[in-house]
Amino acid sequence: MIKVRRPAPTLLQLLNAREKVFRPQWEIFSIPEKVPSPACRRSRGRRGDGILYFQIQLRSSRREISGAIAIALLCLVVVSLSSCANRPVDPSTTATREVTDEAGRRVRLPLKIDRIVSLAPNLTEIVYFVGAGDRLVGDTEYCDFPAEAKQVAKIGDTMNPSVERIIALKPQIVLVSTASQLEAFTRQLDQQQIAVYITDPQSLDDVFRSIQTLGDLFGDHNRAATLVAELRKRAAAVEAATKQSKPVKVFYQLSGEPLYTIGRESFVTDLVRRAGGVSATADVPGAFPRFSNEAAFAARPEAIILPTGGSMGTANATIVAALRNSPASVNDRVYKINGDHLSRPGPRLVDGLEEMARALHPEAFKENIK
Repeated sequence: MIKVRRPAPTLLQLLNAREKVFRPQWEIFSIPEKVPSPACRRSRGRRGDGILYFQIQLRSSRREISGAIAIALLCLVVVSLSSCANRPVDPSTTATREVTDEAGRRVRLPLKIDRIVSLAPNLTEIVYFVGAGDRLVGDTEYCDFPAEAKQVAKIGDTMNPSVERIIALKPQIVLVSTASQLEAFTRQLDQQQIAVYITDPQSLDDVFRSIQTLGDLFGDHNRAATLVAELRKRAAAVEAATKQSKPVKVFYQLSGEPLYTIGRESFVTDLVRRAGGVSATADVPGAFPRFSNEAAFAARPEAIILPTGGSMGTANATIVAALRNSPASVNDRVYKINGDHLSRPGPRLVDGLEEMARALHPEAFKENIK
């Protein structure tokens, strides 16, 4: 069988063809004034070398030689382009998959995601937690944890992100939290053919599922599974420690002026229950409803939780007037907990759970949790 080797020589290599390892035998003869047209004939190399050579005898004018070289170069360009066109394409860069986000929307995503934009601090924390922080190309001004998130390009705040900045970052996926995003904004990104994935956790288990799902989307199922298992273990330890304790009636003051609290659909309501409490507003519709001072006064909670500090600074550091004569205030059972650990449905939510449980049931953790 004859093996044909096709070199891709440059013009200089064509003129010095004899120096190539796998070289065609070009022979340029002296040029008489009148010669016949160029001739090409095929010849074999040494027996068994498997190489087919072409021997071209050029007997033409200088103009004809220049034309022949130009034609040869054109052929080489065509061959080169053909080779590039036939080069196999990495399917991971073009193949897509369809997934369902937590809002029930069908979303088409590439198999491999290399460029991520996060529009909520909790989602930024999850991205880093599952090991995809090096692929985060944009986040909000409020995304401050971990420290690396502060160095990422900012696309505005959570409620008013810049669509233009997001488009300029060329993300493959934009992570959105329904608790803080606008429907119209999501439609704008859809119109730009930028995939939008929405999360909407309403319990701690939902948060764990969000972490696992994002780990899967970013291609590291095992890492996410290991981390989620550890978070579940810590949460289970809290519930085991408070299981025998009497539940404490808790009022969660999300903000004081105006007064907002947690409702039936909030993941924090689930957190209070797991910490050995029962939310005084557990039956109020919604996730974070506005609450009247009269209703707060009538609630008479045994403990009050104030999410403050962290990125909130000193905001929400004092209870509202309607709660100042409550059993919780009278008995000095007002607890300040890092707001980032309670208001961001991400991996640090378990830190908030542990802090809340220790506050509500200190006796249960003297030996159980260090």
